Amino acid sequence: MDPTRYTATIVGGSGYTGGELLRLLLDHPAFSVKQVTSRRQAGSFVHSVHPNLRGRTKLQFTTPEQVEPCDVLFLCMPHGEASSQIERWQSLAGRIVDLSADFRIKSPELHRRWYGGDHPAPAWCDRFVYGLPELQRDRLRGCKLASGVGCNATAVNLALLPLARAGLIESVVADLKVGSSEGGASSSASSHHPERSGAVRSFAPAGHRHQAEITEQLMTEANPFALHMSVTSIERVRGVLCTAHVTTRRPVEDKELWKLYREAYGAEPFVRLVKDKTGLHRYPDPKILSGSNYCDVGWEIEPGTRRVVVLSAIDNLMKGAAGSALQCANLMLGLEESTGLTFPGLHPA
Repeated sequence: MDPTRYTATIVGGSGYTGGELLRLLLDHPAFSVKQVTSRRQAGSFVHSVHPNLRGRTKLQFTTPEQVEPCDVLFLCMPHGEASSQIERWQSLAGRIVDLSADFRIKSPELHRRWYGGDHPAPAWCDRFVYGLPELQRDRLRGCKLASGVGCNATAVNLALLPLARAGLIESVVADLKVGSSEGGASSSASSHHPERSGAVRSFAPAGHRHQAEITEQLMTEANPFALHMSVTSIERVRGVLCTAHVTTRRPVEDKELWKLYREAYGAEPFVRLVKDKTGLHRYPDPKILSGSNYCDVGWEIEPGTRRVVVLSAIDNLMKGAAGSALQCANLMLGLEESTGLTFPGLHPA
């Protein structure tokens, strides 16, 4: 095998995030996919679950118990499963990216508050680097363990990061509109077509657990702020639109915000500033980001007030999950960060 290629295995590959990750890895010049697991689908070809991959791979699902050693292990399991077996997973791979929520939060108190109990493997939490490169790039380079990111947290974090770093946020109400794929591949009463179709359904008007990530990543003792979130399901499959209503500590001008956001994101490969004076696409829109790893960010200032409305859009399965995970893996292995992630999305879609 070409020594520049790395073997990768996806544990929990029958879900939407696992399928997106497999799609990306199959086209990645430095990766060879070794195994994809699913207890329910063991023995079936992966294209029977991910039909877009028909003709792209002859891989069949194996069980998690059949996982063999590899270079990079991507864990795409439900919350709680990775942490309960983390020692076994580490013994099988030199590097791990866990896409669940298990190792995103470092604080035992925050974990207890937002996830309803004590962490099953607390000693491992500090060993994982939070997997959003725009916030933790230097720590991700060369590291062995990276956590996944919450899709809603990612949209909020990237919307607010420049303002938080500048200490400008007094309070924020982040209102998020999200697609149905956030609910995962398993069916439920809420995903039943007559109930889901046409719905504009608030499922977390207050108290969304992704607030824990935003608190840890953006707040400091010197710059705390009040944070509130509401999340509503809308009639689309992919995408997150964050509308963050920010009250700043003092009045700000457009020129100052342009400077802050350009300084933060001017060299970022996957964050684009979308703020035009006219035109249909003058603000971020998740529709045009489907399948891409980009986050689009824009804002407007309400004249005569301290209110700034910051907008951000992502594909929740990409920048909010599989795309960021591969971006982390590239950094962990010393590869070009954007490798395998340059698809720009579709228009029209």
